[in-house]
Amino acid sequence: MKPTIDYEAVFRAGHVPSLILTPDLVMIAANDTYLKVVGRTAEDLLGRRLFDVFPPNPAAPLDTGAQGAASLRASLEQVLTTRRRNFMPLQRYDVEAPGRPGVFEERYWSTVNTPVLGPRGEVEGIILSTEEITDLVRALRRPPEAAEEGRAGEVGPPARDVDTFTRGLQALNEELRQAHKEQHHTISALRERISALREAIERQRRLIFDASHDLRNPITGLMIELESALSEPGIDLQRILRKSLCDAERLNDIVADLLDLARVEAESGEPPAQTVDLAELVDDELNRRAPGTAVAVRTRLAPDVLVRASRIRMARLLGNLMANAERHASTKIEIHLGVDPPDAVLEVVDDGPGIPPADRERVFERMYRRKEARERDPGGSGLGLTIARAIAEMYGGTLCVADSPVGARLVLRLPLAS
Repeated sequence: MKPTIDYEAVFRAGHVPSLILTPDLVMIAANDTYLKVVGRTAEDLLGRRLFDVFPPNPAAPLDTGAQGAASLRASLEQVLTTRRRNFMPLQRYDVEAPGRPGVFEERYWSTVNTPVLGPRGEVEGIILSTEEITDLVRALRRPPEAAEEGRAGEVGPPARDVDTFTRGLQALNEELRQAHKEQHHTISALRERISALREAIERQRRLIFDASHDLRNPITGLMIELESALSEPGIDLQRILRKSLCDAERLNDIVADLLDLARVEAESGEPPAQTVDLAELVDDELNRRAPGTAVAVRTRLAPDVLVRASRIRMARLLGNLMANAERHASTKIEIHLGVDPPDAVLEVVDDGPGIPPADRERVFERMYRRKEARERDPGGSGLGLTIARAIAEMYGGTLCVADSPVGARLVLRLPLAS
């Protein structure tokens, strides 16, 4: 049978002077050692705010005693904010003599403040543990001739300026605290880099897996058609060649997308840029469209909308947006170009089924294709919008899916050329 432990009795009997505070700094428990050190009773303390019972000494020097309360308050607030233990440097905090209001006794303390965390990590209380070192400080002040007698041949401690001594300890403590803070920041930065590296490795792993899956289908199709051509006499070679050509084009598109994505992501330093007239670019790319395309394209283009970018990459970006719109549009696509200083704004809108809000970020993930997209066009690689956003960000822009009453609306914003 496990023994029953009275933890309250254990706390009261502790040899380290300890006080328990609420987050509002109300004293709710004090052990016997603490009450003895401060010369108070439990009735004097419990249920009252710490600094109401122990106010700062108004007569203390500004650089010692007057800062004691401020330092203690700062330490307690830091515990509440960081939810971590705080070690205070040696400090002077005078205590009002019991029964003598306004009369303060010079006292020196070494204090540790420890948070008590709740089940969700919130601070439910603070344990203030302190050691009074007033006698040590007085011994350091005592001149050699006043040292304890009777120790033949021993020399007492030299006289010291205790205020200088305490300030030195505080400065050293602050240096250590700063070094710990810098070390913590360095470790945090290293962890962030490691996390980013792991994410990059995972993205590459998923990309290889998905690309392998998409490459396998046209390769398998090619192999089947070629095996049929070799094994079956009198087969329609023209049909097989047309089917094989489609599979080869599919392979070429996937490889081109993979190479383009790798090229964009590997770009370092300033990307190549020139002044590009977006209205002119849209007209040129529309003129390159294959004749007889079923989906009509309507444009509303503001003139002289200039950006700094690579014309080739802007053409790829626009081509990917157009290909995405053509894949999903029912009857028409609209392209709008305007200015919203400091940005140029290009919108590509289709009248297809649209993109649900939950998928508006996922469509920019590598190889991600919604079920409807795969059914409408099984040949897509799922890299077009990924590449388009990467190019936009390369030149300081953004690409997102915006609200639209009908279909999908993709909005490109790029900084205007100065």
